[in-house]
Amino acid sequence: MKTTYLLAGLLLATFTLSSCHTLEEKISPAGILIAGTAVEDRIDMSYNFFLNHYDDVVYLAAEDDYTFLVGADSHVTTDPGRMDEMLAIGLRDDDLFYAHLGDIADTKARYYITLDSLLQEGKKRYVAAHYREIDPFHYVSDRNPDENPLTLTYDEIVFPFFPVVGNHDITRNGWALWSSIFHSSFYEIDVVVFLKDGDIAFDHLIFLDSASGTLGQTQIKLIEEGVLNGKYLTGGYRNTFVFSHTNIFRPQFNEFASTFTREETFYLLDKFEEWNVSCVFCGHVHMWDERNYNGVHYLTLEAMSERNNPDPGDYLVRIHVGADGSLSWTPVHMNYTPKR
Repeated sequence: MKTTYLLAGLLLATFTLSSCHTLEEKISPAGILIAGTAVEDRIDMSYNFFLNHYDDVVYLAAEDDYTFLVGADSHVTTDPGRMDEMLAIGLRDDDLFYAHLGDIADTKARYYITLDSLLQEGKKRYVAAHYREIDPFHYVSDRNPDENPLTLTYDEIVFPFFPVVGNHDITRNGWALWSSIFHSSFYEIDVVVFLKDGDIAFDHLIFLDSASGTLGQTQIKLIEEGVLNGKYLTGGYRNTFVFSHTNIFRPQFNEFASTFTREETFYLLDKFEEWNVSCVFCGHVHMWDERNYNGVHYLTLEAMSERNNPDPGDYLVRIHVGADGSLSWTPVHMNYTPKR
């Protein structure tokens, strides 16, 4: 498998804006989970970040087939071993990107300092593996066959670790810590796939802010105005993948962890069908679940946290996207055990 990576321009600036407000009056702006930041504020900040920093938005590029790695609920504290292992596995196996489904760290400043240091080290290893330094300040991808490859500074190289925000990430004003590293909780990314026959296909990644157990009025409004629906792309997407912290389905009927309100659950089920979503990935409940509904596949992941699952186990999932757009997934084993 061969993949390439590149920076590109604005995704969100090309959204088609129309008006439809089907759920706004039914949604609690404060959310139904205990949280320190209302979803309305997070979405406003997230959307403004993209509008004001469009040069930082990334397209991912792949050749023919590609894989990506998904994990959930790492709850990083002083021991980031499982998170480090996830990054190492993705780098070793040449995954195009890594997606994290929220509750990435518990909300203390020192835990986020640990997390930030880990991600910075992960980027160094990623750059060393995939880029070639041409002078002290500039790099080119070592997989780009062009005679005049795209030249990037270190800061312009995007480390393809893409999280959603979880309810534990926003408690005790944790949003300030989370957003200082990741900036946005509501965003989309395109994967441009260059096929051997010369054709180009597009896959779509959608990251929702569900940390409060509700999409909120602003997020619903933006979705209904055309944000995330890909109508600006002629021909549409081959695959669409959605990443959410809050789960859509309960793995068991007496599951304690909160899910969306009934109205929002039905709304999302309809929206996923409308978007022709291939797979929805969820975390939150620390329990595996797999099911199909209306042609959409739903995977809810176990917690990769060493506190919740101290023994080695299959806590990650790798998705393989074939050159023909076909999908398959395999569990990925994690060996790290907590420090004693």
